[in-house]
Amino acid sequence: MAEITAATVMKLREMTKLPMMKCKAALAEAEGDVEKAIEILKSQLGKLILDRSENATKEGRVFVAEKPDGSEAAMVEIQCESAPVGSGEALAALGQSMADALLNGPGASSVDELLAQKAPDGRTFKEHYEEMLLQIREKIVVTRLARVKGPVGSYIHHNGKTGVLFQAEGEPKNLAVLRDIAMHIAALKPQVARVEDADPAAAGVEREKLVAEAKATGKPDNIIDKIVDGKMKVYYRDEAGVLAEQMFAKDDSKSVSQVLAEVGAKVKGFTRWVIGE
Repeated sequence: MAEITAATVMKLREMTKLPMMKCKAALAEAEGDVEKAIEILKSQLGKLILDRSENATKEGRVFVAEKPDGSEAAMVEIQCESAPVGSGEALAALGQSMADALLNGPGASSVDELLAQKAPDGRTFKEHYEEMLLQIREKIVVTRLARVKGPVGSYIHHNGKTGVLFQAEGEPKNLAVLRDIAMHIAALKPQVARVEDADPAAAGVEREKLVAEAKATGKPDNIIDKIVDGKMKVYYRDEAGVLAEQMFAKDDSKSVSQVLAEVGAKVKGFTRWVIGE
C-alpha cells in the first residue's frame, strides 16, 4: 500500500475543501493517487444525492441581482434541509454569484443551463454546487430562476426567504418607488398584478350579484352602474388581490396605481417567491 503523507492529504483537502478524514480515506482507497481520490470523492456524490432524495427542503434563500438603472433584474432560489445551511456562507456565495451571472451573462432558461455556465473563477457553477454538496452533505436544490426586463424594483426580506421582482410600465421618475412596491408585494401578497389579470369568470359572477342587489333598491340604472363599479373596485382590491387596486402599504390613502401614476408609471407584473411555497 502506498504511503499517504500529510502533505498529500493537505493537497487534496485544499483542492476539495472536504474534511481531512474523508480526504485521507479517499487517498487510501486510491493508493495515494490524488486524481483517483478526487474521482472516488465525486462518485460519493451520487450516493449522497440518492440517499437524501426524499428529504424535505423547507429552508433556503432567495437571491436577487439588479442593474443600477433598474433596467433589468434576476432572481435565483436555492432550497435546503436545514436553517444553518440556508443562512450559511457557502450557500450565500453560490446563490448570489448565480444571480449575478444570470443578470449579467447570456441568461438561462433553466437551472441546468445556468449551472453549466462559468463562475468568476473559471469553474462551472455545477462544479461549485457539487463541491458544496460534498462538504455540507445534505440535500440542496437550485429550484428556480427568473430574469425580467425593467423598469424593475426588487426586494429581499431580511431573512432571505422572500424575494420579489416588480415590473412597471413607463419611465418612472423615482426608482425607489418600485422597490417600495416590491416590498409592498412581499408584505400584502397580491394574487395578480392588474384588473385584467384577475379571473374573469369569478369577476363576472361577482358583478352579476352586485347588479342584482343594486337593482333591488329601485335606484335608476345610471346610479346602479356607479354603485356596482365602486363595489367592484373593492372586490378587485380585497377579494381578487389585484396589486394595482390595493392600498399602498407605506401610504394607505393612495392605491398602488395612484402612487405609480405620480412618478409616471403603471403596474405591469411581479414575481414573488417564498421558500417552501
